[in-house]
Amino acid sequence: MKVLRKIIEIDEELCDGCGECIPACPEGALQIVNGKAKLVKENFCDGLGECIGNCPKGAIRIVEREAEAFDEEAVKQEMEAKKRQEEPLPCGCPSTHVKSFSPSPCEIANEPQDLEPTASQLSHWPVQIRLVPPTAPFLKNAHLVVAADCTPIAYPTFHRDFLKGRVVMMGCPKFDNVQDYVNRFGQIFKEANIRKVTVLVMEVPCCSGLPMVVKKGMELAQKEVPLEVVVIGIEGGIIKRAQVA
Repeated sequence: MKVLRKIIEIDEELCDGCGECIPACPEGALQIVNGKAKLVKENFCDGLGECIGNCPKGAIRIVEREAEAFDEEAVKQEMEAKKRQEEPLPCGCPSTHVKSFSPSPCEIANEPQDLEPTASQLSHWPVQIRLVPPTAPFLKNAHLVVAADCTPIAYPTFHRDFLKGRVVMMGCPKFDNVQDYVNRFGQIFKEANIRKVTVLVMEVPCCSGLPMVVKKGMELAQKEVPLEVVVIGIEGGIIKRAQVA
Protein backbone atom coordinates (compact mmCIF):
# COMPACT_ATOMS: atom_id res chain seq x y z
CA MET A 1 0.00 0.00 0.00
CA LYS A 2 1.28 3.43 -0.91
CA VAL A 3 1.26 6.32 1.55
CA LEU A 4 2.40 9.92 1.48
CA ARG A 5 5.79 9.99 3.18
CA LYS A 6 9.40 11.11 2.96
CA ILE A 7 11.68 9.07 0.73
CA ILE A 8 14.94 9.61 -1.15
CA GLU A 9 15.08 10.68 -4.79
CA ILE A 10 18.10 10.30 -7.11
CA ASP A 11 18.89 12.75 -9.88
CA GLU A 12 20.17 10.56 -12.71
CA GLU A 13 21.71 13.55 -14.48
CA LEU A 14 23.97 14.19 -11.50
CA CYS A 15 24.62 10.55 -10.54
CA ASP A 16 27.85 9.17 -12.03
CA GLY A 17 27.41 5.63 -10.71
CA CYS A 18 30.32 5.76 -8.27
CA GLY A 19 28.48 3.49 -5.80
CA GLU A 20 29.46 5.45 -2.68
CA CYS A 21 25.81 5.52 -1.55
CA ILE A 22 25.36 1.73 -1.61
CA PRO A 23 27.22 0.78 1.61
CA ALA A 24 25.74 3.89 3.29
CA CYS A 25 22.23 2.42 3.02
CA PRO A 26 22.00 -0.15 5.85
CA GLU A 27 18.57 -1.26 4.65
CA GLY A 28 19.84 -2.32 1.21
CA ALA A 29 17.37 -0.18 -0.75
CA LEU A 30 19.93 1.00 -3.34
CA GLN A 31 21.71 -0.71 -6.23
CA ILE A 32 23.73 0.35 -9.26
CA VAL A 33 21.63 -0.34 -12.38
CA ASN A 34 22.95 0.50 -15.85
CA GLY A 35 25.64 2.72 -14.36
CA LYS A 36 23.29 4.74 -12.11
CA ALA A 37 22.23 4.46 -8.47
CA LYS A 38 18.60 3.34 -8.21
CA LEU A 39 16.11 3.04 -5.37
CA VAL A 40 15.11 -0.55 -6.06
CA LYS A 41 13.08 -1.24 -2.90
CA GLU A 42 10.85 1.62 -1.78
CA ASN A 43 9.68 -0.31 1.29
CA PHE A 44 13.32 -0.65 2.43
CA CYS A 45 13.93 3.13 2.41
CA ASP A 46 13.14 4.74 5.78
CA GLY A 47 13.45 8.26 4.38
CA LEU A 48 16.15 9.33 6.85
CA GLY A 49 18.68 9.90 4.07
CA GLU A 50 21.81 8.33 5.58
CA CYS A 51 23.09 7.90 2.02
CA ILE A 52 22.94 11.62 1.17
CA GLY A 53 26.22 12.57 2.82
CA ASN A 54 28.07 9.84 0.89
CA CYS A 55 27.11 11.13 -2.56
CA PRO A 56 29.99 13.26 -3.94
CA LYS A 57 27.76 14.68 -6.69
CA GLY A 58 24.83 15.80 -4.54
CA ALA A 59 22.53 13.59 -6.58
CA ILE A 60 20.40 12.36 -3.65
CA ARG A 61 17.75 14.33 -1.81
CA ILE A 62 14.69 13.68 0.36
CA VAL A 63 11.26 14.36 -1.13
CA GLU A 64 7.72 13.77 0.05
CA ARG A 65 5.57 11.66 -2.26
CA GLU A 66 3.36 8.61 -2.42
CA ALA A 67 5.46 5.50 -1.96
CA GLU A 68 5.31 2.03 -0.47
CA ALA A 69 5.30 2.23 3.32
CA PHE A 70 8.62 1.54 5.03
CA ASP A 71 8.58 -2.11 6.13
CA GLU A 72 10.89 -2.45 9.10
CA GLU A 73 10.06 -6.13 9.52
CA ALA A 74 10.97 -6.90 5.90
CA VAL A 75 14.28 -5.10 6.36
CA LYS A 76 15.02 -7.12 9.52
CA GLN A 77 14.26 -10.39 7.72
CA GLU A 78 16.55 -9.39 4.85
CA MET A 79 19.37 -8.49 7.23
CA GLU A 80 18.97 -11.74 9.18
CA ALA A 81 19.07 -13.75 5.94
CA LYS A 82 22.32 -12.04 4.98
CA LYS A 83 23.82 -12.65 8.42
CA ARG A 84 23.15 -16.36 8.07
CA GLN A 85 25.21 -16.39 4.89
CA GLU A 86 27.96 -13.96 5.81
CA GLU A 87 29.87 -12.63 8.76
CA PRO A 88 30.11 -8.86 8.16
CA LEU A 89 32.93 -6.70 9.46
CA PRO A 90 32.01 -3.53 11.44
CA CYS A 91 31.85 -1.21 8.41
CA GLY A 92 28.91 -3.18 6.97
CA CYS A 93 30.10 -2.93 3.35
CA PRO A 94 29.33 -6.10 1.32
CA SER A 95 32.86 -6.02 -0.10
CA THR A 96 34.26 -6.71 3.38
CA HIS A 97 32.04 -9.66 4.32
CA VAL A 98 34.13 -12.60 5.41
CA LYS A 99 33.61 -15.91 3.62
CA SER A 100 35.51 -19.15 3.20
CA PHE A 101 35.44 -21.32 0.09
CA SER A 102 36.34 -24.98 0.19
CA PRO A 103 36.60 -27.25 -2.86
CA SER A 104 34.34 -30.29 -2.84
CA PRO A 105 35.88 -33.77 -2.45
CA CYS A 106 35.11 -34.37 -6.13
CA GLU A 107 36.97 -31.24 -7.18
CA ILE A 108 39.96 -32.23 -5.05
CA ALA A 109 40.00 -35.73 -6.51
CA ASN A 110 39.96 -34.43 -10.08
CA GLU A 111 42.54 -31.68 -9.57
CA PRO A 112 45.62 -32.31 -11.75
CA GLN A 113 48.57 -33.14 -9.52
CA ASP A 114 51.38 -31.85 -11.74
CA LEU A 115 50.29 -28.47 -13.00
CA GLU A 116 52.66 -26.65 -15.34
CA PRO A 117 53.45 -23.18 -14.00
CA THR A 118 51.84 -20.46 -16.11
CA ALA A 119 54.25 -17.85 -17.42
CA SER A 120 53.48 -14.26 -16.53
CA GLN A 121 51.83 -12.32 -19.34
CA LEU A 122 52.63 -8.94 -17.80
CA SER A 123 54.46 -6.82 -20.36
CA HIS A 124 54.98 -3.51 -18.56
CA TRP A 125 55.34 -1.63 -15.28
CA PRO A 126 53.78 0.18 -13.40
CA VAL A 127 50.25 -1.19 -13.34
CA GLN A 128 48.43 0.98 -10.80
CA ILE A 129 46.07 3.53 -12.41
CA ARG A 130 47.54 6.34 -10.32
CA LEU A 131 51.09 5.54 -11.46
CA VAL A 132 50.77 4.85 -15.19
CA PRO A 133 51.80 7.95 -17.19
CA PRO A 134 49.28 8.82 -19.92
CA THR A 135 52.20 9.05 -22.36
CA ALA A 136 53.66 5.62 -21.50
CA PRO A 137 54.83 3.92 -24.75
CA PHE A 138 53.09 0.65 -23.90
CA LEU A 139 49.69 2.39 -24.01
CA LYS A 140 49.95 3.24 -27.71
CA ASN A 141 47.27 1.40 -29.75
CA ALA A 142 46.72 -0.97 -26.81
CA HIS A 143 43.86 -3.20 -25.82
CA LEU A 144 43.55 -1.88 -22.29
CA VAL A 145 42.44 -4.05 -19.36
CA VAL A 146 41.21 -1.99 -16.40
CA ALA A 147 41.02 -4.39 -13.46
CA ALA A 148 39.65 -3.79 -9.99
CA ASP A 149 42.37 -4.77 -7.51
CA CYS A 150 40.63 -7.93 -6.29
CA THR A 151 39.88 -9.47 -9.69
CA PRO A 152 43.29 -11.09 -10.39
CA ILE A 153 43.12 -12.79 -7.00
CA ALA A 154 39.55 -14.03 -7.44
CA TYR A 155 39.89 -15.18 -11.06
CA PRO A 156 42.42 -18.05 -11.22
CA THR A 157 43.51 -17.73 -14.86
CA PHE A 158 43.62 -13.95 -15.08
CA HIS A 159 46.96 -13.86 -16.92
CA ARG A 160 45.94 -16.43 -19.51
CA ASP A 161 42.39 -15.21 -20.16
CA PHE A 162 42.67 -11.43 -19.82
CA LEU A 163 46.28 -10.25 -19.79
CA LYS A 164 47.99 -11.97 -22.72
CA GLY A 165 48.81 -9.41 -25.42
CA ARG A 166 47.12 -6.58 -23.49
CA VAL A 167 48.03 -3.69 -21.23
CA VAL A 168 46.69 -3.70 -17.67
CA MET A 169 45.87 -0.91 -15.24
CA MET A 170 44.62 -1.70 -11.76
CA GLY A 171 42.90 0.26 -9.01
CA CYS A 172 40.15 0.40 -6.43
CA PRO A 173 37.33 2.97 -6.75
CA LYS A 174 36.46 2.42 -3.10
CA PHE A 175 39.78 3.64 -1.72
CA ASP A 176 41.14 5.93 -4.43
CA ASN A 177 39.92 9.30 -5.69
CA VAL A 178 37.40 8.61 -8.46
CA GLN A 179 37.81 12.02 -10.11
CA ASP A 180 41.57 11.47 -10.31
CA TYR A 181 40.84 8.23 -12.17
CA VAL A 182 38.50 10.03 -14.59
CA ASN A 183 41.10 12.70 -15.32
CA ARG A 184 43.87 10.16 -15.90
CA PHE A 185 41.77 8.04 -18.24
CA GLY A 186 40.76 11.21 -20.06
CA GLN A 187 44.43 11.96 -20.70
CA ILE A 188 45.13 8.37 -21.73
CA PHE A 189 42.28 8.25 -24.25
CA LYS A 190 43.40 11.60 -25.63
CA GLU A 191 47.05 10.60 -26.02
CA ALA A 192 47.26 6.86 -26.60
CA ASN A 193 44.76 5.85 -29.34
CA ILE A 194 43.42 2.97 -27.22
CA ARG A 195 41.81 0.31 -29.47
CA LYS A 196 39.59 -1.44 -26.93
CA VAL A 197 38.95 -1.53 -23.19
CA THR A 198 37.98 -4.50 -21.02
CA VAL A 199 36.93 -3.57 -17.48
CA LEU A 200 37.02 -6.32 -14.84
CA VAL A 201 35.09 -5.76 -11.62
CA MET A 202 33.98 -7.88 -8.70
CA GLU A 203 30.30 -8.45 -8.04
CA VAL A 204 30.39 -6.25 -4.91
CA PRO A 205 28.74 -2.78 -5.11
CA CYS A 206 31.90 -0.74 -4.50
CA CYS A 207 33.35 -2.06 -7.79
CA SER A 208 30.32 -1.16 -9.88
CA GLY A 209 31.36 2.43 -10.57
CA LEU A 210 34.64 1.51 -12.34
CA PRO A 211 33.12 1.08 -15.85
CA MET A 212 31.44 4.47 -15.50
CA VAL A 213 34.78 6.02 -14.53
CA VAL A 214 36.31 4.70 -17.77
CA LYS A 215 33.37 6.00 -19.81
CA LYS A 216 33.70 9.41 -18.16
CA GLY A 217 37.35 9.41 -19.22
CA MET A 218 36.29 8.73 -22.82
CA GLU A 219 33.81 11.58 -22.68
CA LEU A 220 36.48 13.89 -21.29
CA ALA A 221 38.75 13.01 -24.22
CA GLN A 222 35.83 13.08 -26.68
CA LYS A 223 36.64 9.54 -27.77
CA GLU A 224 34.50 6.47 -28.37
CA VAL A 225 36.31 3.20 -27.70
CA PRO A 226 34.74 -0.31 -27.65
CA LEU A 227 34.15 -1.23 -24.01
CA GLU A 228 33.48 -4.64 -22.49
CA VAL A 229 32.58 -5.15 -18.82
CA VAL A 230 33.30 -8.48 -17.10
CA VAL A 231 31.87 -9.15 -13.64
CA ILE A 232 33.76 -11.68 -11.49
CA GLY A 233 32.03 -13.50 -8.64
CA ILE A 234 33.66 -13.68 -5.25
CA GLU A 235 34.10 -17.44 -5.72
CA GLY A 236 36.09 -16.86 -8.91
CA GLY A 237 33.72 -17.42 -11.83
CA ILE A 238 32.53 -15.00 -14.48
CA ILE A 239 29.02 -13.87 -13.59
CA LYS A 240 28.43 -11.58 -16.53
CA ARG A 241 30.20 -10.05 -19.50
CA ALA A 242 28.68 -7.48 -21.80
CA GLN A 243 29.60 -4.95 -24.47
CA VAL A 244 28.48 -1.54 -23.21
CA ALA A 245 30.05 0.75 -25.79
